[in-house]
Amino acid sequence: MIEQNKPKKEKIPRQKMPEQDPNKRRRNFDEVPIGFTPELARKEAARCLQCKKPKCIEGCPVEVNIPEFIKAIAEGKFAEAAWLIKETNALPAICGRVCPQEEQCEQKCIVGIKAKPVAIGILERFAADFERNQGVAKPPDIREKTNKKIAVVGAGPAGLTCAGDLAKQGHNITVFEALHKPGGVLVYGIPEFRLPKVIVNAEVSYLEQMGVRFEYNMVVGKIVTMDDLFNEGFHASFVGTGAGLPKFMRIPGENLNGVCSANEYLTRANLMKAYLFPEYDTPIVRGKKVAVIGGGNVAMDSARTALRLGAEHVYIVYRRSRQEMPARNEEIHHGEEEGLELQLLTNPIEISGNRDGWVHSLKCIKMKLGEPDDSGRRRPVPIKGSEFELEVDTVIMAIGNGPNPLLLKATPDIQLNKWGNIVADEKTMATSRKGVYAGGDIVTGAATVIQAMGQGKVAARAIDQFVKS
Repeated sequence: MIEQNKPKKEKIPRQKMPEQDPNKRRRNFDEVPIGFTPELARKEAARCLQCKKPKCIEGCPVEVNIPEFIKAIAEGKFAEAAWLIKETNALPAICGRVCPQEEQCEQKCIVGIKAKPVAIGILERFAADFERNQGVAKPPDIREKTNKKIAVVGAGPAGLTCAGDLAKQGHNITVFEALHKPGGVLVYGIPEFRLPKVIVNAEVSYLEQMGVRFEYNMVVGKIVTMDDLFNEGFHASFVGTGAGLPKFMRIPGENLNGVCSANEYLTRANLMKAYLFPEYDTPIVRGKKVAVIGGGNVAMDSARTALRLGAEHVYIVYRRSRQEMPARNEEIHHGEEEGLELQLLTNPIEISGNRDGWVHSLKCIKMKLGEPDDSGRRRPVPIKGSEFELEVDTVIMAIGNGPNPLLLKATPDIQLNKWGNIVADEKTMATSRKGVYAGGDIVTGAATVIQAMGQGKVAARAIDQFVKS
């Protein structure tokens, strides 16, 4: 007999994530979302329909069994939920915070047809945080040790994922990282208020418990070459060196003091901990009127960091409309709550300075949207006679990045495309050089953390087959 008073699961509203008050958080670097309580997590998990053919898994690049871990949360089995996630994803606390679930797993959620989709990302974060905070991490099953040595170049999301999956197969993995800490963009690019570094450290520690070795301050392509690694006995390698070469607009005034790339700005603030002054005395530009050029997540991270470093006015200068902004809606919303000022359909054309060589204004021109370009977005067209000036003392360029060139220059037998990215087979991530695989931003150009992780997983599967053949 059907229970007449039992509410349909899709009628339970999506539970709202508790957050810091905008007026408080705009001046601190504490994490903005506070996280679900166990009660909220179980209530949200109860919305899942437990589909027989779950489309949400199709939207997950790292193949997490989403209905199973959500079912565990609904039953109050929080640690078990984390263990289920970690069967395919070694970085769940990271993914739960920075992955664009709204464009992936949640976009395919059946509940989302008639209501808001199940909050898969927030639930993933909850499970991972519970496991870490309760100290109940469970070591993964690792197959019998092999004698195969595999080098992973770059400790970003692609490299970490590849290393973790290969370690589970019993291989001996060494990760070579150019910086002094692991994480790649997770530590130098994403601010503390979006991804606390203690989270990254915990996830890396999990990989170390699996037997993954890390060597830091190792610039492959300078200190050692790919040939050196193979000569030292490595049977295969994965390249995940990212897109760390900043792009500039090539407009007049870019060499003025007070102009910097988002890469430099965020690296100083995050990895080098300039936000903890005076505990750390890393120098960083602390403008009062800051213009950030660009409309992606990196632009939002830079702008929100500038607010927290004391800026009075922070402008996002973007040449298209809000609808075309590539940043996550959540990040734009949080930024506006904190006081960011959006200068949309606006393109910089010149940076002006004072007699001492410091920025004092940004000359812009208004734009209108024309016909769609190759990206499918409407092309911005300048409006004649619409020039105006923004009074600013700092300009941060966040218009994209190119591939890190160091390794590639030292490895000419790896084929590149016209943008300088590595050409890799989509099904295996194999490059033109036998035994060398690649993934993440070095292949795709600047993209998402989860996309890089997905490619690291694909490469790991192919490398495992290669070294066993």
